[in-house]
Amino acid sequence: MDLAPIESLGYFVPELLLAVAVIGLILADLVVSRKDLLGMAALASVVLALVAVVAMMPDRGDAFLFNRMIVHDQFAVFFKVVFSLAAFATIWMSLDSREVDRVSQGEYYAMLVASTLGMYMMATATNLLMAYLALEFVSLTSYVLTGTLRHNRRSGEASLKYLIYGGVASGTMIYGMSWIYGLTGSMDYAGINAGLAAGQGGSLALFIAVILTLAGFGYKIAAVPFHMWAPDVYTGAPIPVTAFLSVGSKAAGFALLLRFFLPGLSSLGADGQWQALGGVEWPQIVLVLSMISMTVGNLAALQQDNIKRLLAYSSVAHAGYMLMGLVVLSDEGLRSILFYLVVYYMMNIGAFGIVMVVANATGREDFDSFRGLAWRGGAVPAVAMAIFLFSLAGIPPLAGFVGKFYLFAAVIRAEYYTLALVGALNSVVSLYYYARIVRTMFLDQPSGDEETVVVDWSTGGLVGVLTIGTIVFGIYWIPVINLADRSVRFFLG
Repeated sequence: MDLAPIESLGYFVPELLLAVAVIGLILADLVVSRKDLLGMAALASVVLALVAVVAMMPDRGDAFLFNRMIVHDQFAVFFKVVFSLAAFATIWMSLDSREVDRVSQGEYYAMLVASTLGMYMMATATNLLMAYLALEFVSLTSYVLTGTLRHNRRSGEASLKYLIYGGVASGTMIYGMSWIYGLTGSMDYAGINAGLAAGQGGSLALFIAVILTLAGFGYKIAAVPFHMWAPDVYTGAPIPVTAFLSVGSKAAGFALLLRFFLPGLSSLGADGQWQALGGVEWPQIVLVLSMISMTVGNLAALQQDNIKRLLAYSSVAHAGYMLMGLVVLSDEGLRSILFYLVVYYMMNIGAFGIVMVVANATGREDFDSFRGLAWRGGAVPAVAMAIFLFSLAGIPPLAGFVGKFYLFAAVIRAEYYTLALVGALNSVVSLYYYARIVRTMFLDQPSGDEETVVVDWSTGGLVGVLTIGTIVFGIYWIPVINLADRSVRFFLG
């Protein structure tokens, strides 16, 4: 059903809560003397939004909102939960981060909440104009968050590079979108789908439009060759922001990508298989991006001495893994992506949490700062970091293994054997650099000059929950896969 703007407000409560929170944080910053209270207020606002989203998870009827600019369906609800959890973990980490202590608290937390709001809109956009505006909103807030360490040259450089790369990718994407509008005469995804099904537009023109549009999506998920910003931005941004970009921003990019390519450029068959429209085999393009992203990300990570930079290239590789699920053009592949995003949230946020603990104690994020971590009072964070890293590598019985199992199962069932082989070989390569960090923490002896690492209860609690989740969902993952399974249905009107 299509709802008028006033009727749509009933489905828009989480977004309204976040919008009010952004304004409230900016105004409160002017009058509140204890700036730490602003972080608690931001945390409370995200929790309230999450509660409002969860309340919508029972089927209350899917609908197009605000004259078909956005949509409410279970796919959108799933991603809103992921975004809220990512924002919650980021704000929680920020409360204990020594880097964030030196920034303007009101602006920082307002930008975090605003970025979360933009991600909500990315997941619900069903119109090219709304998709572009939502992506730009998230990008602009991300540029600001990256450069919040104003007296840190590395942070300013990262923000500038992010802005330049983002501007080029954004301009390329909107140019591609203009081609799609010209070919189909519609900016609405349903109208685009109908136009392509009717044979409007030539395949060559559509191919060019898809390539140009894919540049914007690829930039957001940090897929090769649109990944060039990621290593510098991950290294220069405050650690909580890096964690937020690696999980929240990537998930938002996948939400936008999946909704555009599946309901927009494909038709769904009765057997749960999608069929590309318009005579353009864009899944083959995605297949190439997937293999290149996995390979480049993992090979580049082998040479890194900075943990944040290593995890940046790891993030590029994981974008490649998740793209495998899109290549197969099936509900099974889509389900595997959604499941993997959940487990990736736990293990990647957890890994950055440990990096923050070490950085708080040593002021560094390189391999030397992790040397002998298990023998410098950091036995618990060292064990937790090992669990997260082995999960990222896909070692059983951890959640990362189950996530990769579903991805590879979907690819093999669709008979993309070469893609599965490339993914398996890349997983083996990734184990080397993850194990290198573990070896540094447990087997390399400290020289005696390294600082003692102490974990406070707050960060320790967050890392503990994520560690338990990584282990538990590697053994009993049924609730998460069921959630992913019920979230793969798009509302098509």
